[in-house]
Amino acid sequence: MKSLITAGALCLCFASAHAAVSPEEAKRLGNELTGTGAQKAGNKEGTIPTYTGGLTAVPASFDKSSNLRPDPFAEEKPLFSIDAGNMDRHAERLSEGAKALLKAHPDFRLEVYPTHRTVAFPKAMLDNTLANATRAKLTDDGLGATGARGGVPFPIPANGNEVMLNHLLRYLGASLAMPEFSSYFANRGGTVQPLVKASWLMDFPYHDDTRVPASPLYYRSRLAFTFPPNQVGNAIVHHEPADYSFDERRYWLYLPGQRRVRQAPEMAYDTPNGGTGGISTQDDVYLFNGKMDRFDWKLVGKKELYVPYNAYRFIYNTKPDEVFLPKFINPQVVRWELHRVWLVEATRKPGARHVYSRRTFYVDEDSWHVLASDQYDGKGQLWRAGFAYLTQAYDAAAPVSITAGHYDLAEGAYYVNLWPGASGIRFPTTLEPDGNWTPESLAGQGIR
Repeated sequence: MKSLITAGALCLCFASAHAAVSPEEAKRLGNELTGTGAQKAGNKEGTIPTYTGGLTAVPASFDKSSNLRPDPFAEEKPLFSIDAGNMDRHAERLSEGAKALLKAHPDFRLEVYPTHRTVAFPKAMLDNTLANATRAKLTDDGLGATGARGGVPFPIPANGNEVMLNHLLRYLGASLAMPEFSSYFANRGGTVQPLVKASWLMDFPYHDDTRVPASPLYYRSRLAFTFPPNQVGNAIVHHEPADYSFDERRYWLYLPGQRRVRQAPEMAYDTPNGGTGGISTQDDVYLFNGKMDRFDWKLVGKKELYVPYNAYRFIYNTKPDEVFLPKFINPQVVRWELHRVWLVEATRKPGARHVYSRRTFYVDEDSWHVLASDQYDGKGQLWRAGFAYLTQAYDAAAPVSITAGHYDLAEGAYYVNLWPGASGIRFPTTLEPDGNWTPESLAGQGIR
């Protein structure tokens, strides 16, 4: 059986690509499809199990005050490893980026474990997703969605724009905080160092369906730098719109030396991301974020792929020296599993400016998070391979994959951004008032 299933075999063909699905089609949700649109059944070989509701049991060893989530599968052993010597046998289930890494590094490998479909969501989010299926529509040539609120906007997608909007509006909880995250960078010479450390708080007005009227924001975040020394005290407030056809993202920066807040210059598209050693773009964060207007988006279909999944050992590791090796992340701490992903090809529009000519995104069917990406340069050569590392926050009913990074195949370097390590991740139950997310609130405020 071919691992790639065409989009036409999976998606209902609509009279209009901008139309919501019919009530009859929406009835598939919660039946042969999960509440968020994934195939409920496992695969024929049994290597992908049937979805049974995800991981909701909290391990007895979990100490919520530590923000560190124990690995519920810590006793499992790898089923097998994939390396340069046997990668050809697994080629159909590897991203192009993974293949390139295996070829470039004979000592790099993927440790493949049993697949667990751990993603779970709150009931309210599932209810909103069902409602979105018949009310959400694409706007502005597919750049935004109208009628969507509080859940997956297009659980039964018809095209690549809808799949990517599902990722852009994905559920990460009502609020999420990192007391301190790090961005680690390894250069061509093998020197590994943290480039940035900061505290970070974000909430998600789009997923708050108690707001009347609905908020125009997907999320708001506040960041305060703790490293490097010359940036200590700098702080940022960031507003990300839920619909780019109506609004743009906004950044405000507080510089203690100047004692003032100013609107930051545009941090979008292919502007280099300094916090990653310059080997990624601003829209590489989370593997993709921001406006989609510089690419055409094609939904190719769905396939089975080995992706980082249930990566508790990596995300909540307290020993960065054991995690970040000179050429790649330590294979012993990264868990790979076989999951079904949506395959979306993004091709740069004629006349549009971007350092990438083409991008491939692999979007997890259960969470709608992009978990792998391939980035191609202006000559069409594979340039950067991206991976995001998903865990299920079993205490918050939220899948999280904000920790992500790229391997720069031309530079021989890599980075990982938004790595929590020993500080962990927490999910505040009390949301901050709107006044704490304004530019005026920046001066003198820290992340709590």
